[in-house]
Amino acid sequence: MSWKSYSLGDILKRRKSIEKLSSEKEYKLVTIKLHHKGVALRQVVKGNTLKSAMFSIKEGDFILSGIDARNGAFGVVPKELDGAIITNDFWCLMPDESIIDKDFLLYLTSTEFFDHICKQSSDGTTQRIRLQKDKFFNFQIDLPSIDEQKNILHTLKKVSDLRSELANELTHQLTLVKSLRQQLLQDAVQGKLVAQHPEDEPASVLLEKIKAEKEKLIAEKKIKKEKPLPPIKPEDIPFEIPEGWVWCRLGEICDTITKGSSPKWQGVQYVDEDKGILFVTSKNVDSFKIDLTKATYVEEKFNEIEPRSILRKGDLLTNIVGASIGRTALFDLDIVANINQAVCILRIEHNFINKEYLLNVMNSDFALKMMFDSQFAPGRANLSMGNIASFPIPLPPLSEQTRIVQKLEALMQYCDGLEAGIRESVVQNERLLQQVLREALRG
Repeated sequence: MSWKSYSLGDILKRRKSIEKLSSEKEYKLVTIKLHHKGVALRQVVKGNTLKSAMFSIKEGDFILSGIDARNGAFGVVPKELDGAIITNDFWCLMPDESIIDKDFLLYLTSTEFFDHICKQSSDGTTQRIRLQKDKFFNFQIDLPSIDEQKNILHTLKKVSDLRSELANELTHQLTLVKSLRQQLLQDAVQGKLVAQHPEDEPASVLLEKIKAEKEKLIAEKKIKKEKPLPPIKPEDIPFEIPEGWVWCRLGEICDTITKGSSPKWQGVQYVDEDKGILFVTSKNVDSFKIDLTKATYVEEKFNEIEPRSILRKGDLLTNIVGASIGRTALFDLDIVANINQAVCILRIEHNFINKEYLLNVMNSDFALKMMFDSQFAPGRANLSMGNIASFPIPLPPLSEQTRIVQKLEALMQYCDGLEAGIRESVVQNERLLQQVLREALRG
C-alpha cells in the first residue's frame, strides 16, 4: 500500500453553523455518551432559556465533546437529531473526502488509536481538561489512498459481521448456562437431583421436631408465637415430590419472619461508614450473595428503635419490594447491620434445616414465580409477611438436604467455569476488531 502522512487539520475541518435562536421555539440539545456509546438527545428547551451561542448540526455530522473526547465521547448525529443544536464545547468536524472516506473515518474513530489521539491532544487542570485545538489538528497520521481505504473497509466489514455473529452466539450460550442453573435448581426442589435413601429420617418427623423446638423457644420467650398457618391443600401443591419428603409452609420451618423499616420514618439519618451501622437494602441483596459495593450506613440509634430487624449471621435475606423481588442471599458477615422495609429476614435458629438448601429453594424459578404470583400490588411488586410465611416449601429429609446442597455446589461450580470461559471469549471477541483495525492502520 502507498501511505501518506497528514495532519488532522488537513483531513478534518471544524464547522460552526451559528443557530439564530427564537424565544418560543423548542430546540433539541444533544449529549455524547462516553466510550463510543453515540450521540443522544439530552433535553428539549425553548430558545429563551439558552444564554450562550448555539450551533446547528444535521444528520450524518461527526461530532465530539471537547471535554470528554479523551473518554470516547464522539459519534455521528442520527436522523432523529437532524437540526439539533450544540454548545461551543462540542466540535462538528467535516472530513475532506478527497483524503479520507467518511466510512473509513468512522472506523478510525472507533479505534483505541483515535482515543490515544484525543488523550494526547487534551490538556488543562484536573477539573478543566479539554481537547486543545492546536494539538489535535497538528497531530500526524498516515493514510492510504481512497481506493485502498475502501478495500480496507471491505475487509473490516467482513470481520465486523463475523464478530457480530460470534457475539450473538456467545450471548446465546450465556443464556443457556443461566437456563441450566435454573433447571438444576428446579430438579433439586423436585427431588430429581440426588437419590433418595430409605434409611433417611422422613421429613414429616423432621417437621415435628421443628415444631417442638419452636414451641420451646416460644415458651422461653425467645421468639414470638405467630398466627396458625393454613394446612397445605391439594391445590397448593405445584408438583409431586418423592416419598419421604413433605410439603410445608415457609413459616413452619422459620423461627422468625420479619422486615425492616425506613430510617426517615424513624427520624434516623444516613451517615458515613465510620459513624454508623451497615444498612442493608434491596440493592445489596443479590441472588445467592450480599453485594456491598454500594453500601449505606445509618445512625446506631436505628438498632435501638428497630431491634427486631437487627441482622444475625446466618439469616436469609429476601427482597420483597420492586423489580428485585425474590432475590435471596445468606447474610454471613460478622458485622452489625439492620435492614429496610424492602428486605425480609428468614431466620432459623434450630438445626433441622440446611440453610443452604433453603437458599437454593428461594432462588429457584419455582419460588420466584410463587413470589410474583403472591404480590398484592401488581404495579409495584410487594409481599406481606403473611404472604411469605404461607409459601409452600418442598422439604426433604435433613440428610438429603445436605446431599442436594453438595451436588448443587459441584454443578454450579461447573456452570461458573462454563460462564467464565464464555465471558473470556466475549472479551477476546471485543479485542478482535480492535486488533484488525490496528493492523489495517499500520499499512
